[in-house]
Amino acid sequence: MVAPRVRPLARAVGRCSHAPRGDRRDRSWVPQGRRSTAGSGFRGQRDRGRWSCPGDWLKRTPNGGELPSGSAAARRCDGAAMADSARRPSTRTPWLRELHALADTQLASQVGTEAADRSLPEPPGGLDDPVRRSPRGGALGELFSGPLRVEALFVAIGLASLLAGLLAELRGAEALSWGLYLISYVFGGWYGARAGFESLRELRIDIDLLMVVAALGALVVQAPFEGAMLLFLFSLSNVLQQFAVGRSRSAIAALLELRPEVARVQRGDQWVLVALDEVRVGERFALHPGDRIPLDGRVLEGHGSVDQSSLTGESAPVGKGPGDEVLAGTINGSGSLEVEVLRAVGDSALARMIAMVESAQEEKAEAQRLIDRLEQPYALGVIGLTLAAILLPRWFSSEPFADSFYRAMTLMVAASPCALVISTPAAVLSAVAAAARSGVLFKGGVHVETAASIRTVAFDKTGTLTAGRTRLVSVVPLPGAGADRESLLLQAAAVQSHSEHHLARATLDAAAELPGPPRLSSSSDFEAVVGRGVHARLEDSGLRVFVGNPRYFEELAGSRGAIARAEEALAIVRQLTEAAQTVVLVGRGRGDAPVEILGVLGFADQLRAGARRTIEALRAAGVRQLCILTGDNEAVARTIGDEAGIDAVYSGLLPEDKVERLRELERLHGPIAMVGDGVNDAPALAAATLGVAMGGAGTDVALETADVVLMSDELDKIRYLLELSRRTRRVLIANFTISLLAMAVMVVAILWVGLSLPLAVVGHEGSTVLVSLNGLRLLAAKDVGQSARA
Repeated sequence: MVAPRVRPLARAVGRCSHAPRGDRRDRSWVPQGRRSTAGSGFRGQRDRGRWSCPGDWLKRTPNGGELPSGSAAARRCDGAAMADSARRPSTRTPWLRELHALADTQLASQVGTEAADRSLPEPPGGLDDPVRRSPRGGALGELFSGPLRVEALFVAIGLASLLAGLLAELRGAEALSWGLYLISYVFGGWYGARAGFESLRELRIDIDLLMVVAALGALVVQAPFEGAMLLFLFSLSNVLQQFAVGRSRSAIAALLELRPEVARVQRGDQWVLVALDEVRVGERFALHPGDRIPLDGRVLEGHGSVDQSSLTGESAPVGKGPGDEVLAGTINGSGSLEVEVLRAVGDSALARMIAMVESAQEEKAEAQRLIDRLEQPYALGVIGLTLAAILLPRWFSSEPFADSFYRAMTLMVAASPCALVISTPAAVLSAVAAAARSGVLFKGGVHVETAASIRTVAFDKTGTLTAGRTRLVSVVPLPGAGADRESLLLQAAAVQSHSEHHLARATLDAAAELPGPPRLSSSSDFEAVVGRGVHARLEDSGLRVFVGNPRYFEELAGSRGAIARAEEALAIVRQLTEAAQTVVLVGRGRGDAPVEILGVLGFADQLRAGARRTIEALRAAGVRQLCILTGDNEAVARTIGDEAGIDAVYSGLLPEDKVERLRELERLHGPIAMVGDGVNDAPALAAATLGVAMGGAGTDVALETADVVLMSDELDKIRYLLELSRRTRRVLIANFTISLLAMAVMVVAILWVGLSLPLAVVGHEGSTVLVSLNGLRLLAAKDVGQSARA
């Protein structure tokens, strides 16, 4: 039975509520918890000994009594309701889309208390749900909020002082102009000086220190305007750089807002709102249309569709019914569902996704590591060049000291590699953020660079090129083996109930469809032999049952003696293999006695929709070699390969064989990507130049092993990640070219035509801002194929 709908506690007007007086006596007091329900407008919070409550229905004391009419607390309630109603005009948001989440936010503080079911009039709209509302503000809001606010304010004061000083200088007020320039020095150079002296304490020389030294040098040669301008533009450039990088980080940080704070959980015969960290695996929670899903789970009852675009990048809603998994952070679009919790909040796909992307942000790309290694020697070289520019003219010419010193300071500014240092993180972080929005998760910037060089792609077959919904199509018992079709299937299912292999799931699904009540035997002493099969002891008969591929039974024959009925089984295996079916043998034995084959199971799969289109798109994108690496038999693998248009098929491979084949292909064709489901292909994913795991939204091994995780099962994401990586490489090359060319041109201009310090500052900071904005363009890199598929 689907959980009763949790109705809102009051009719909403704007963000406030007014219940009919006759209905008010049924309202319960709703105190607000520790966390503010910002934006919801409901404040039943006991704050410093007083209640603040925007609505008549909240005029109740915690023990159930009503606030005295005309009391201060009651007047505060009335005033808050009226002011809020006047402040927020009603919008026409359909209430069915917002109703349940609104009720949840009001009851969020009553964690562990009963979510009462009360009938209410339909609210007219204007509901502001903190779980679903979109980020407000935009670019300027982000720039002038948070840690950048004070720094941006300092930059503004520095600019105002600089302009005022220039005006005073033009009017002949020299003392006033110097005072204003010094104020500009303080505010424009505060953060740079602090960072520079901190690095000096650590016996390092960085760009901040070079800029501060150049500005102080301008003071020495009586050029305060140039020095103040340098510090202002340098500080402004830093703010814009942080803003650019922050935009890419905030695009990922927005993932944190995808998860609600509470779940509607069944405790006994009641549905209560429980904080997510208190929900246990195996408990039930309820979902209504429009709810954000709080935890990973499996649908037990109900049918509906789920919008998974925030996690997987899939634009179309995905139908869900009993047995299907749902993921935290996605949205239940239609239908009410009851769901069993599969993973705790910290182990959900969303939590792992956030942790992985945060780790990717910290891992530097190879180009950035190279720049970091060269930054210190380069800074020392700039200081040496500056000293030479000061001293050499004194020794070889009669140039005044002030002129040579001024030129040296200008040279220091022009040669500082600010643009070069920011060029890589601005581009790579933007690419990682854009990919995450499309459901492609890079585990580090280095993998963005690696993907750009891929020219060979190897695919696992099952669950990657095929739909992954393997079906049991043949159950063939051997004559005289003592097992009919039903008995053979039940024994195989009992042994494989402990396995996560896709063939085991198909066997269990087929056993579940047998008529009558469940008759699956319990088994123990389970053991899996990777790439071969499984075996376990059945509790009812005491016999050990073996389920595996023909190679597994060949090894059993070597260790336990000749296998009974092997010739009969081999004939059936040939017949099913010719029909492009994957075959599994089922046998039994007692102790160390030889194994007797009971029968053969045949499985079939079909090519994934869009697989051939993806293969053609990869060829058009410059991938030269496409192949399949599979443990399946050659007939099945060749059939799938021909349908998909694959160049080469390598079949019958064990996990270690896949690794060897990958290394051979890498020697022949260069960097290679391996695409698999992350379960059976873990060694291959780790051995490839680039490991790409499919469907990582629900696969633990994929998130641990692969370099890139596709959160959906859309093969076309592979084309997207390769194209994004190559575009990122082009942006990096452009940034390096801009940075180095700007430095070279300014240095030559300083030495040959005496470029002034203000122009050098503009050129230096302008190139820095330019490469930052160029990298930021990658944030708009969407999966263009997604809209076409939709």
